[in-house]
Amino acid sequence: MNKQVKNLVALALDEDIGTGDVSASLLDDKIISAQIIAREPAVMCGVDYAQMAFLLLNKDIQLEWHFSDGEQIDNAQVLCTLSGSANSIISAERVALNFLQTLSGVATQTKILVDKIAHTKVKLLDTRKTLPGLRLAQKYAVQCGGGVNHRMGLYDCVMLKENHIITSGSIKNSVSAATERYPKLPLIVEVENIAQLNETLDLTEVNRVLCDNFSIKDLKQAVALSNGKKPLEASGNIGENTIVEVAQTGVDYISTGAITKNIQAIDLSLRFN
Repeated sequence: MNKQVKNLVALALDEDIGTGDVSASLLDDKIISAQIIAREPAVMCGVDYAQMAFLLLNKDIQLEWHFSDGEQIDNAQVLCTLSGSANSIISAERVALNFLQTLSGVATQTKILVDKIAHTKVKLLDTRKTLPGLRLAQKYAVQCGGGVNHRMGLYDCVMLKENHIITSGSIKNSVSAATERYPKLPLIVEVENIAQLNETLDLTEVNRVLCDNFSIKDLKQAVALSNGKKPLEASGNIGENTIVEVAQTGVDYISTGAITKNIQAIDLSLRFN
């Protein structure tokens, strides 16, 4: 994690600063103190990324964090107190806040949805619909918000979707090929209707069935047909206004890309004292 954080933050700093911060170079460098302040309630996330942004520019900057990742923060609360080179803090400010605001946004939206379905057995999953380069960071933020990670990428789980099935000729053919080639990897099959669900439920090799864009009526029928044979995952255009109704059908998982791609950054600011 630390290596990934360092590499990602270094790339972001290089993107922002380039050949040098021309605005900061106009100032007399001096030792100052500053604060990062929340401007709205949120679930905190991104401490390691923000801290790395400051320390990569100047290892002598001192940071004291008053909250940890996963903690609830309120409007006007001081999240971090800093002291050190004014120029270095100014140059790292935007990159540090970008990570904090974005990852806190993911954690906050995840927590909102998790709380909505807390009265059910359903677990909220993320997807691969993450911002390029931020896959691990955003999936970590989902965990901070109380969600559960789906597969990390295309390498750690076989997931057969409509185009895989079309190419192979049938669900059975796709499953046979997957289990022969990757017998130790989890296997998820995405189905689009009740007929495909019935076909998949009889295949012992399948670990989970994803019901894609099922109506509430069809989800209830799917749960009844499965009757505990296999865990069921619901996915497809699920958000704040629909997630409770979906959860109450009795499915085991709900996956949504909204918590990582349709996010609103949390309002934070850094102010010199």
